[in-house]
Amino acid sequence: MGRKLGSVLGIAIAALVVHWFQGGQDSPPVATPASQSASGQQAQPSSGSAGAQRAPTPATTRPANSGASAVPAGRYTLRGVVSKVADGDTVTLTVNGKSHRVRLDSIDAPEAGHSAQEPGQPYAEAAQRYLDKLVGGKALTAQCYRQDQFDRDVCALMLPDGNSANRVMVASGYAWAYTARRGDYLNDAAMPGLQRQAREAGLGLWAQGGPTEPWKWRYECWRNQRCDAP
Repeated sequence: MGRKLGSVLGIAIAALVVHWFQGGQDSPPVATPASQSASGQQAQPSSGSAGAQRAPTPATTRPANSGASAVPAGRYTLRGVVSKVADGDTVTLTVNGKSHRVRLDSIDAPEAGHSAQEPGQPYAEAAQRYLDKLVGGKALTAQCYRQDQFDRDVCALMLPDGNSANRVMVASGYAWAYTARRGDYLNDAAMPGLQRQAREAGLGLWAQGGPTEPWKWRYECWRNQRCDAP
């Protein structure tokens, strides 16, 4: 019995020695973190994760459904530099040294105040600043449809990405779709949908409760002196 046990122990020791010299030592498995890829590099958050999101700026904001239909083509075009932004829907476009007052088509922004009898609306200044940041000082093309009673060119002010400043203003909550008079001033059919999205998201002027449309403000407040401005 003692010889057998010694023989078995000798064989086991010999096997271990051979295994050692052949470099066959077993190593414990290394756990790979779930956030680490097979190549050993740390996994990065996807561009759609909350940590990777960035707030849009006016210059890059593109309404989600603006690609659903193209901005309506104009009857004529004006190419120049936006030299002044008067309010949220009116700019001056300087073309070959000549100034053209351009009224943005299909939208109506909060009214700026003109006098004690014609006070401004909430968000009027914010809308003007937003549009100025979007188009001020830039060389742009206006797709124009007509001239209004104030000799302004009524146009879509086109941005380099093919979107219009008109659409961006509505989509960002700084103007209404101009649906007054059963849509007589609404040339771009995309506007009501963009307004609905902005309202549901509480963007811009939609953060306040029950904002008054500019065309109603002009009639009730300026004409009839029934102003309910907060």
